This record gives sequence, structure tokens and C-alpha cells, in this order.
Amino acid sequence: MIRRKTKIVATIGPASSSREVLERMISAGVDVVRLNFSHGKAEDHIQTANLIREIAAGLRRPIGVLCDMQGPKIRIGKFENGKIMLNAGDKFILDANCKLGNQERVGLDYRMLTDDVEAGAVLVLDDGRMVMTVDDVRGDEIFCTVNQSGVLSNNKGINRQGGGLSAAALTEKDREDIKTAAAMEADYLAVSFPRNAADIELARRLVRKAGGYASIVAKIERAEAVLALEEIIDASDAIMVARGDLGVEVGDAAVPGLQKRMIREARMRNKLVITATQMMESMITSPIPTRAEVSDVANAVLDGTDAVMLSAESAVGSYPVETVAALDRVCLQAEKDFDNRSIRRPESAHIERADEAIAMAAIYTADRLNVTAIASLTQSGSTVKWMSRANTLPPIYALTPEKETRRKLTLYRGVYPFPFEEQSKDRDLVLQAAEDELRTRGAVKNGDLMLLTIGEPIGQAGGTNTLKIVKVGG
Repeated sequence: MIRRKTKIVATIGPASSSREVLERMISAGVDVVRLNFSHGKAEDHIQTANLIREIAAGLRRPIGVLCDMQGPKIRIGKFENGKIMLNAGDKFILDANCKLGNQERVGLDYRMLTDDVEAGAVLVLDDGRMVMTVDDVRGDEIFCTVNQSGVLSNNKGINRQGGGLSAAALTEKDREDIKTAAAMEADYLAVSFPRNAADIELARRLVRKAGGYASIVAKIERAEAVLALEEIIDASDAIMVARGDLGVEVGDAAVPGLQKRMIREARMRNKLVITATQMMESMITSPIPTRAEVSDVANAVLDGTDAVMLSAESAVGSYPVETVAALDRVCLQAEKDFDNRSIRRPESAHIERADEAIAMAAIYTADRLNVTAIASLTQSGSTVKWMSRANTLPPIYALTPEKETRRKLTLYRGVYPFPFEEQSKDRDLVLQAAEDELRTRGAVKNGDLMLLTIGEPIGQAGGTNTLKIVKVGG
């Protein structure tokens, strides 16, 4: 049975929040759902998470839940008539005191923007559809010249080209939303617009204080985050290549190279990586993707991303199920052409732990024997994380009694978790039970070679210390 290694993250919204659509999306291949806290109420997100887990239990599939914090979205206010038309060369004012905008000015929801810009700064609005150069800053007013003609409508976002906005990554709203995420037992929590490792460490402290266990995902979307990339990756459990705002800040031409670098750096540091934004954008209104989108997704797979993510395509699009199915087939095809050696961890890399050494030994052995499957009896998931970083050719089955571990492992490339209760403390009996479980699930058959990793004492997290080569049925 051919399994897709690259995982699919789908954002849930009005187009995908019903039981019927969610069931079809999960059956089509969704591994992790994203709850976007920029929209909706806390109780709505909790209700959606509960429904997803209910559906997942019925389908006997673990599904991860990622809660995405809104972060410091810097936006203009509203206009009297909803929108205006601006032409290149027009003068326009961003006014922190303006209540309702007109042809001359509009309000700001971030009053401190006046402290973050100066004459000559370039402001990019509405994801690049409108560009202005700052002429002067006087009090609460920013005087600009329009560089590019277009329509400007209510509540559009503002970025400074090249970065430099000082807004904190975690707002008061985010701090309350973290409590909601902890209450719903979120598996992942994404931090928007982090500038450095300190932003990630603060988010982790707030999650733990709220009683949550979520792993922290850093969304790389600020120019400052690119400069601090290594320290942010080290502080995080995963990163997201958030190509929308990132492209606005650093320029769209720089994004493909940065994407490849971020995926490579994350994997080398044993962290997960999600590639996001406009992966299947045309499928918001079309039942099939463009050839360019197919190539975009395939290239992310070939780069070694753990997951690809849908945003508006699955949240508000007309074809959420079809989009998931399209991602599934594109990823599968790309994986057939994937050269796993291209993202191999250097053999000279230093190993500090016994369980990491066992994981590396399993990878080495799997590459040189005709192994059908790798099975890891795990509590925390650390051993399978290390194996997934090297992109082993055979699938990795994570056998664990911990539901939280199973849900987190849904994001790991090439890893397939399922429940397994160790009924004995005898290693050989446990290994035989694991072999029987894999055979029952159709993962292996008699005569196949498989690898098994286990730790003693049995059931202790971080204790993997044994690798066994098994001939199934032998």
C-alpha cells in the first residue's frame, strides 16, 4: 500500500465546518486542521475542535489541531463608502485619529505606526496591491504619496517593506486565545509575526501556564524573522513558511530561495516545517488547480517539507474536498520522484542521546536492507521525529498508547501513528505483539523484513535503546 508521506493541513472556515464536509475532507486526506483565531469566537473554535475529534474517532484516524494566533495585524480603518480609488501620484494620509476614512485619509488600528516609519519608508497595503511612500510624519498623521494605482478598501493590512515594525508578536487577544487553545487541548499553537526566539519562548511559557501541551510553530513572515531564523528554529518545535506577509516584506522574488533555506534549516535542526499560502489559490473558485500550483506544491514536497497547508481554499472556497484530493495526488506523485538523499542529515552530525543513536541506526539499516516498514514503540515520539528528518524510504509506524503523542505525530513527514497498549513488561512479548498489530493492519506480511525500536524499561519516555531486525512470521 502506497502511503502519502507529506502531510496536509487544512484551515477550517464557513465552507468546511459542517460534519459532512469535514468527514469528506478527512477521508480525502487531511491530517491536521488549522483553526484561524483571526476569525470567529472562542466557543466556535472549541466546538469545531470537539466535532473534528469526534469525527476522527469515528474514522479511527488521529487528527491534529493547530490553533493559529492572530498576532499584531496592522490594518487601516474603514471608509465612509467601504472603499476608494487611488491613482499613482495621489497624496494620502494615514491618520491614527480618523474615525471614518474618505478620499484623503483613513484611520489606523495600530497607533504606534507613526513611531515605526519615517520619510522615505515604503508601506505595502493589501498584500502588495497598494504601495505608498512616506513623505512626512507629523504627530498622529503619516503623509504618503501613492506609488501604484488601485482600490483600497476597509481594514486592509499594512506592512513596511524591509521590515522594521515594532509591534509585539503576542497581543492581549493572543494571550486570551492561548488559554482557549489550552482548554481545547490543541496539539500545535502557531505564533504570528515572531521577531526572535524570545517571542517563541514567551508563547511556550503562556501555553504551559494555561495547562496546555501544544508544540509551538513559528510563522516566518517578518523580515526580522529571516535575520533571526536559526535562533527562532531552535526555540520552536516547528516553523511555517508563511509566504504571504513574508513576500510583502522581503519581496516576492526572494521567497522561493528563502523557502528552500527554511525547509533545509528546519530539517537539519530536527524541527518540523509547514509550507503555506496560496498553494492551491485558484481552487477557491475552480475544481482543478493550475499547472503552476501543481508545480509549487510538488517543489515544496521535493524540498522536504513536512506538510503543505490550505488557507482560504478550504476555509471559504467552493471546492474544499476537491482541493484536499488534488493536494493528495500531487504530493503522492512528487514523492515518487523524491531523492531522499538530498535532505540527508550529515553522517558527521553529533549525536548526544541513545535514542537518537538508535534512530540513526534504523535509518542506516533501512537504507541498506530491503525493509518494508519501521515500527517504533514510543511514548514521546522523539525517536520517530529523528527518523522522519532523514526521510527514510520505508514508512515509519509510531505505536504509542499516548493520544496526545499520536495527534502530534500527524504532522511528521512519513510517520503514521496508531494506538498500541503494551500489555507486558517482557520485551520479546511486546515486540511480537507489535509485529502482529502491523500485520493485522496490512502494513507488513509474512516474509517481509521490518525494523522495530523499543526502550527498556518498557513504557518510559526517552528510553529507546534497542533496534531489532525482524523477518515477519519468522
